[in-house]
Amino acid sequence: MKRYTDTSTLLAIETSCDETSAAVLVGAEVRSNVISSQLEHSKYGGVIPEIASRMHTASISAVVAEALERADLRIEDIEAVAVTSNPGLAGALIVGANFAKGLSLRYGIPTAAVNHIEGHIYSPFIEYPDLAFPFISLVVSGGHTSIFLVHSFLSYEVLGSTKDDAAGEAFDKTAKLLGLGYPGGAKIDALARQGNPAAHAFPRPMLHEHNYNFSFSGLKTSVRTYIQKTYSGGTIPESDLPDLCASVQEAIAEVLVEKTVRAARAHEVQAIAVAGGVSANSRLRALMSAKASLHGMRVVVPSIALCTDNAAMIGLVGRHKLMRGADDGLVFTVGSAAIRAAKKP
Repeated sequence: MKRYTDTSTLLAIETSCDETSAAVLVGAEVRSNVISSQLEHSKYGGVIPEIASRMHTASISAVVAEALERADLRIEDIEAVAVTSNPGLAGALIVGANFAKGLSLRYGIPTAAVNHIEGHIYSPFIEYPDLAFPFISLVVSGGHTSIFLVHSFLSYEVLGSTKDDAAGEAFDKTAKLLGLGYPGGAKIDALARQGNPAAHAFPRPMLHEHNYNFSFSGLKTSVRTYIQKTYSGGTIPESDLPDLCASVQEAIAEVLVEKTVRAARAHEVQAIAVAGGVSANSRLRALMSAKASLHGMRVVVPSIALCTDNAAMIGLVGRHKLMRGADDGLVFTVGSAAIRAAKKP
């Protein structure tokens, strides 16, 4: 079995949901990061696990080949593999895990099984290597909304998480109620730029509770109730959509920002990192930067390509695991359990 070093060449694979992604890292340098999004799910209003698994199976070889080509390397040049092991859709995860295990067996290279959420936590380091520990991390996506206190690489603790719908799920479900289709986060963001965020007083769930947890199911219910009472025919005029989108977006962003900044102040840290698919939201970025600057805090958010699920972030975490001597080889399993217990130094 080959040994991983600080300059080794690493192939990373991400297949936790509906993006098939592969990246190549040479040492700390990301040489390529290919992301293939599955557009097939839009007609169903959400990700269908069985379809996701089949599409990963159909595309993973081509995605890996493209990542190698962009990095100007061959598969024989790869000295280690990192792959998402959990959380995620079990069938989708198995596709990536089996591909990684096959490479490990064929070429005698070590393998690192990486938690998808850890990938998001540390993803800002790809573009902001000067980000200093400790910092507060808000990981916000379609399936996860959590605040972490990050002490160092692979050492962090969970401060709070969503109790029901994640923020991204709230965006998507609201978009469906508004007739905007799936995925809806980007569509709400675009329409909100034309609307008044104060037009509708939608609730800010758990905003004033003395913890760092979230709940967005009540907001979704409030939007549904408003639509049912206001539009008896079920059709929302296009002219009303911008204000509705802006008001919903403001409610979600305000809760995320208030709790994140509150956590940073309570733990006396000077930096906040925001990651996950919802970190692409323009209002969340602007409001977080404005609020944090009032307290002299730095805010870092990955570029749009690194906000979504991607293999580069899996490679980054896998690299640190392998540098510490980890090798999950052919024995690791995949699962859907998210991070629950605090990980402390």
